[in-house]
Amino acid sequence: MNPSTALARVLVDELVRRGVRHAVLCPGSRSAPLAYALREAERAGRLELHVRVDERSAGFLALGLAKLTRVPAVVVTTSGTAVANLHPAVLEAHHGVVPLVVLSADRPVELRGTGANQTTVQPGIFAGAVRWSVDADAPQRATGEVARWRDLAAAAVRHATGVAGTGEPGPVHVNVQLREPLVPTEDDEPWPESLDTSAAPPTAVAAPATGSPAAYDVSLRPARTLVVVGDLPEPDQFDRAVRWATARGWPVLAEPFGTHPRSDAVPHGPLVLSDPPWLDEHAPDRVIAVGRLTLSRPVAALLRRPGVRVEAVGAHEWIVSRPDVQAVHPTSVLDAPVDGEGAVAGDEVWADAWRAAGDRVAVAMAEEPPPWPSGAAVAAAVVSGLPTGARLFLGSSNSARDVDLAAPRSTPLRVVASRGLAGIDGCVSTASGLALADASPTYALMGDLTFLHDSNGLLVGPLERRPDLTVVVTNDDGGGIFTLLEPGEPARAAEFERLFGTPTGTDLAALCAAHHVRHRQVATRDELVAALAEQPSGLTVLEVPVDRASHRHLHAQLRARAAAALGA
Repeated sequence: MNPSTALARVLVDELVRRGVRHAVLCPGSRSAPLAYALREAERAGRLELHVRVDERSAGFLALGLAKLTRVPAVVVTTSGTAVANLHPAVLEAHHGVVPLVVLSADRPVELRGTGANQTTVQPGIFAGAVRWSVDADAPQRATGEVARWRDLAAAAVRHATGVAGTGEPGPVHVNVQLREPLVPTEDDEPWPESLDTSAAPPTAVAAPATGSPAAYDVSLRPARTLVVVGDLPEPDQFDRAVRWATARGWPVLAEPFGTHPRSDAVPHGPLVLSDPPWLDEHAPDRVIAVGRLTLSRPVAALLRRPGVRVEAVGAHEWIVSRPDVQAVHPTSVLDAPVDGEGAVAGDEVWADAWRAAGDRVAVAMAEEPPPWPSGAAVAAAVVSGLPTGARLFLGSSNSARDVDLAAPRSTPLRVVASRGLAGIDGCVSTASGLALADASPTYALMGDLTFLHDSNGLLVGPLERRPDLTVVVTNDDGGGIFTLLEPGEPARAAEFERLFGTPTGTDLAALCAAHHVRHRQVATRDELVAALAEQPSGLTVLEVPVDRASHRHLHAQLRARAAAALGA
């Protein structure tokens, strides 16, 4: 056995022994030893291998495989630009706290800086976006190499899961120098030591140390405290955050990510916050931000509101770096009990006013739902039409905001999104990873630009297992979100369409047909709900055309309707 083949087999074996169950492979010559080792492990039933030809989509597929399972997925590439194409997924995994192992093949050190084909500086290519990285020396036929290789794989999993290093899960980069031959060879020279394991470590991925419930709790004063919950990396953290807040008598506003239904959260929070007279009368003295808040301008304005004390739970760089955040608490406070008799000190009348405000807005929205077709109406139909226990991935941009603004919160489901950097890249592939990770019925809702940006997520070869995923595309032919922002103001209309609207005119049916993906254009709400009632089987795209020109007016109508309900 040649050294490159030996290293690859040991690395893959140790990754599997440390709990890895999914690997995504992009074809390449320098990475061939890793490809053969992964296929051998798959043939033995030890992991599932997913082969993709586009590294950018492959990175996001691996991210989706790990996002909810919290088990690192491995993505393998050859050298050169193949590695660089993983950078968007690595950044999302870094900011979104998703365990991910990048395993890249490289030329040996003697070929670096010589103009060798497909060679660049791969060590450190992801800079500060990885929890740990190593440039592994090329393998040699020598005693002690097997232990070195196993240590590399074990360290990668420990750092990716947060057991070592920062204590926070995230991406790691293992750059492996490989010499030729790069394919398995038979030779008579025996390997100087056994390649097999001598002691079996736990096969389960170790969870990061979270510590015992906090010895202290967040101060129960001031009484008028509002808790705002954003995207949280661990699947159980949303429920923990809501229980923690309600036990203290504090009202909760929540972005749509996490588990539903959520009867303890104020519904339609962005609309409640959008009414200045009501907010002035019921403004909190303190806001506790839990998780990553990235979605709503009204929430961002609340955090900047003069006279409001802002505290954060979790060391999220998006808020810790703000000079007006007065305190940062560890996530372990979410497990702290309420101590002492009468410790719940929330202003009960004030808190009830917040909950009643959300209920009034919910009634108004139910009595006069957003008109069809519109992004808000599509979002409401999707959320209400999904089967119990479904999982919904939301693309960045308008889709997530439409769900936040207008969708009911009573359907039992889990809502997931990539809010680390909230880019529109990789959304089809991330949703595909979620679907491939387990058997839960999986759906996605995204706009046409988000869909097109990762259309290579549809590129699944005939030899690969296809995800059971239904993707709803709200097609307003361009950048609909910009109609809601300053560039979409009527006074700026002259330059809007080319610079921000960016219509593509893409025939989504033809695009899907090219990839052998089922496509259906949906004209009515009832037709959409009926289509969603079908169990996802393979890839299906449901396209709902909407008019982008109506977005700004509709949002103004929703705010006015909420203000009328709050003033009633």
